[in-house]
Amino acid sequence: MNLSRRLTAEMIGTFWLVFGGCGSAVLAAAFPALGIGFAGVALAFGLTVLTMAFAIGHVSGCHLNPAVSLGLTVAGRFPRRDLLPYIGAQVLGAVLGAAILWIIASGHAGFDPVGSGFATNGYGERSPGHYSMLASFVCEAVMTAGFLFVILGATDERAPSGFAPIAIGLCLTLIHLVTIPVTNTSVNPARSTGPALFVGGEAIQQLWLFWVAPLVGAVVAGVIYPVIARKR
Repeated sequence: MNLSRRLTAEMIGTFWLVFGGCGSAVLAAAFPALGIGFAGVALAFGLTVLTMAFAIGHVSGCHLNPAVSLGLTVAGRFPRRDLLPYIGAQVLGAVLGAAILWIIASGHAGFDPVGSGFATNGYGERSPGHYSMLASFVCEAVMTAGFLFVILGATDERAPSGFAPIAIGLCLTLIHLVTIPVTNTSVNPARSTGPALFVGGEAIQQLWLFWVAPLVGAVVAGVIYPVIARKR
């Protein structure tokens, strides 16, 4: 498949993830009387990946996440030459998703991106549960490693065919159910970058953790999975 088409698919897919996942948090999580809460947000993120995996998985692989692209590269499943272009397309899609969400959310008279957080990730005072930087780093690294482990296993040629999007979407839902109180859940540097650019300040200052920790977790999974899953 032509690289430009794959990059376009990654941009659209990451747009969908940020707009759908972060949109559920910004617009629907605490809506009066009908708010979907943490569980609803977790499900929304899982559904964005599941739906896009079926839509563009055959086009670009549906990474939607720099950590996923890196983990697949380390595991020997993705060409190194395409890694940086994929990351660029994913970040662009995330920014576009956050931009559209910003336009919609700002149509409400009480919209306060700084006060509400605009679905950004954070630690310390910016953590929903005020978890420390160390706790947040460990959480993001371990959960991203688990996410990549599931992705690598579900897309293994020996795995049951056709079910990978379901396993991956449900895994992301599980990750959110566990970690929203800790960091507001990233496991995806692009997802963290899009909303942070519109909030600025501490959201940008803390963004480093939501790049470094997921990338570390992805590398760990990319090294471990091929070792334990090899045929001999």
